[in-house]
Amino acid sequence: MDNAHHTIAVVGATGQQGGAATRALLADGFTVRAITRRVDSDAARELVDAGAEVVAADLDDPASVRAAFDGADGVFAMTTMSETGGAESPTDAETRHGTVIADAAKATGVQHLVYSSVGAAERGTGIPHFESKYRVEQYIASIGQPATIVRPVFFIENLRAEAQDGLVVLALPLPDGIPMQTVAAADIGRVASAVMLDPAWLGRSIEIAGDTRTGSEMAAAFGQAAGLPAEYQALPISVLDGNEDMLAMFSWFTEPYTYAADFAATRALDPGVQDLDAWIAASGWAV
Repeated sequence: MDNAHHTIAVVGATGQQGGAATRALLADGFTVRAITRRVDSDAARELVDAGAEVVAADLDDPASVRAAFDGADGVFAMTTMSETGGAESPTDAETRHGTVIADAAKATGVQHLVYSSVGAAERGTGIPHFESKYRVEQYIASIGQPATIVRPVFFIENLRAEAQDGLVVLALPLPDGIPMQTVAAADIGRVASAVMLDPAWLGRSIEIAGDTRTGSEMAAAFGQAAGLPAEYQALPISVLDGNEDMLAMFSWFTEPYTYAADFAATRALDPGVQDLDAWIAASGWAV
């Protein structure tokens, strides 16, 4: 398949996941239409320099999304909880944005929508932003839009290791000894590009990850990279009081069955999928 003859629209192309998908798709030779609300931003200009066509659209303006998708063969999209300033909750806004994406894809004849959801979305976790993404998944299926669901686990980028008095400290509201599955944003993009327009992936889903480690093991990886001793600090879950979503998620992490990524399938799609050590080296992380 000559990917250059296939145009892929990327929603949120200046964000973390959208940017990763844009770079992966460009690397694989696709023609990429990068969609953003601000075409004049520095991030948008960087995408132009990388070879993408940048177009404006807003998920609160369905007509603009349909126009941005028109003529595209595939779409990569994700949704996030979004404050609208009205009575609508952030999770309801996320679900509404997902329906806008699905409806626009269906209306414009998109052959393959790759929707980035979240690991375990389908397993009734009760976590608000997991449930809102699963509602989007269900809506995509209900209207018959050809799609693949990619379900990434906890983002490596959300780990915050810092140097404190000659010691690398990683702190999370999670007891030590509980393995945490993680994935790098770049690998979400590479998996998305690998399944894009592959008919074998239509109607399927995949939970993806690149590593699994306990808090102490993750801290040790950062410490080794910095050449410093490391310490993991298990914060009390009460530090999340007032944040219903994060409180629910980190409480769920302590349950026996949480993420269940398919590591073998992830690596088959993305042979260079990064573990934590590889991500630290590639990201240029430094204390």
